[in-house]
Amino acid sequence: MAIGTRAAAIMPTPAVAAEFGAPNGVALLSRNENPYGPAPSAIRAMADVAARGCYYADRGLNKLTAMIAERHGVSPEQVVVGSGSTEILCAIAMAWRDKGSILCPDLFWDTTAVYAERKGATLKRVALGADMGIDLAGLAGGLGPDVGLIHICNPNNPTGMVLDGEALRGFVRTAGKTATVLVDEAYNELTDQPDARSVMPLVKEGANLIVCRTFSKIYGMAGLRIGYSISSAEHAAIIRGWLTSFGGNSAGLAAAIASYDDTAFTTMSRQRVIEARGIILDAVKAAGLTALPSETNFVFVKVPDADRLQKAMAGQGVMIRGTYGRWTQWSRVSTGRIEDVRRYAAALPRLVSA
Repeated sequence: MAIGTRAAAIMPTPAVAAEFGAPNGVALLSRNENPYGPAPSAIRAMADVAARGCYYADRGLNKLTAMIAERHGVSPEQVVVGSGSTEILCAIAMAWRDKGSILCPDLFWDTTAVYAERKGATLKRVALGADMGIDLAGLAGGLGPDVGLIHICNPNNPTGMVLDGEALRGFVRTAGKTATVLVDEAYNELTDQPDARSVMPLVKEGANLIVCRTFSKIYGMAGLRIGYSISSAEHAAIIRGWLTSFGGNSAGLAAAIASYDDTAFTTMSRQRVIEARGIILDAVKAAGLTALPSETNFVFVKVPDADRLQKAMAGQGVMIRGTYGRWTQWSRVSTGRIEDVRRYAAALPRLVSA
């Protein structure tokens, strides 16, 4: 029997599939996942290459790298593909650890920076603005010879707020003269104006900049672990030297290659996010609460007690995030499946007043 025929004859394994995703009856709204992915094009590609999983995936890695480079008008040497943007962000934090401290907002997705902190890096945090937005002026004020890397998420996680693109580009041009600027654009494709919000064009200007993107969000591939960075070739070579994975995984690369230009899917995906976000914001208003403006697939809601609400929602089979550090009154909820978001919306007014 030929390999392709044998692969097609393999029976499904529902017992294995049940170990992935949300358990039956649970509305999983805590991890900023996109349950409408992967795209059908990605699923077909993964099925096509499944029987070739015995081979290392370097050719697929080179293909995806070339596609990303072509879209952004850079050379393949400027693109680094990793096991999710997490691996790349960790590599950057470690590689720049000896160049000085990491300057960052007080509240952002700091998992990778904290990883480097445990390995000896120093984080220099700057308070958010009065509106809970990233304070670019405050970050500029924190610059000095002790700073080697500036880490910004735009849009920010967990707040969901996005910086003005022109203001951020101005900041990068100025701050990059002093330190390398790292901008994590994991949610860029979900914003109202992705191109206007992005600093990506500054890479071609030669800015001292690294931009990270991911297939985890709009492409719905969180479990397939594909992310990438774009920077100068010199920065890319440094980052590549700190990666811990080897050659990429066949399934994730195949899915990314197949869906990278699948605009029908990404358009649908974004529409679902906007619809779900509207449902959440309507529920917030109905409950007499407020939320920060979001251009992402999650909303940061001000509540009496975030941990208490998380526990109460869990009792209804709805998973949301609890407290972030000292921000005990801010609760993050993701835009999952529409029917799951409606469960959250129905429960919120009742649970916050209980």
